[in-house]
Parts: sequence; C-alpha cells; structure tokens
Amino acid sequence: MVVGLNVQRLRRERDISQEDLSLRSGCTRGYLSGIENGRRNPTILFLASLAQVLGTDILEFFVKPMKAKAHGNPDKGDRADASVVTFGKSANKRKSARRSTR
Repeated sequence: MVVGLNVQRLRRERDISQEDLSLRSGCTRGYLSGIENGRRNPTILFLASLAQVLGTDILEFFVKPMKAKAHGNPDKGDRADASVVTFGKSANKRKSARRSTR
C-alpha cells in the first residue's frame, strides 16, 4: 500500500495524469490505478522504470507517507520523516494471524 500511495503522490506532485504516466511507462491506466490503490503489486523492474519516468529514485516509493497534520499536505510531499518501510515482525504477525483463522 505504501508503494501505491507514493506512486500517486509523486505523480500528483508532477501534475501528471494516470493516463499520461501509463503511456510513458508502458502500462495500462488500469494497471497503474491498481498499483496506486494497492490492488496490484508491481515488480522492482517496473518500479525502476516508473521512477525513471517520474525523475526520482526508486527508494521514494518505499518511504512512509506522513500522517495528515493541521498545516501539512501529504499530496505536496510532506511526510513525517525519511524512514524507509521495513518488512519484519509485523508481516510475520499477519501471517500467523491468517494461519490461526483457518
């Protein structure tokens, strides 16, 4: 989900439509929409090409978005910090929760 939100944020910061970005990156608008909404999981190779089209570093897709604050605007790139999303215990907890509900 973080990746999709950042793709959307970076696209909006550059005032690029989904249609235009999809044409530039070689995918369909539906696929791009799916990424932004967390329904699709792009490959690292696709994210690298998307980063190039957006003129940014691929790591920007993995930065935690900032929570909304009174005078900040997440659509303008405001974020709490430059921390990168880590995959660890929380992912394992979700896996074990899924196993216990079966």
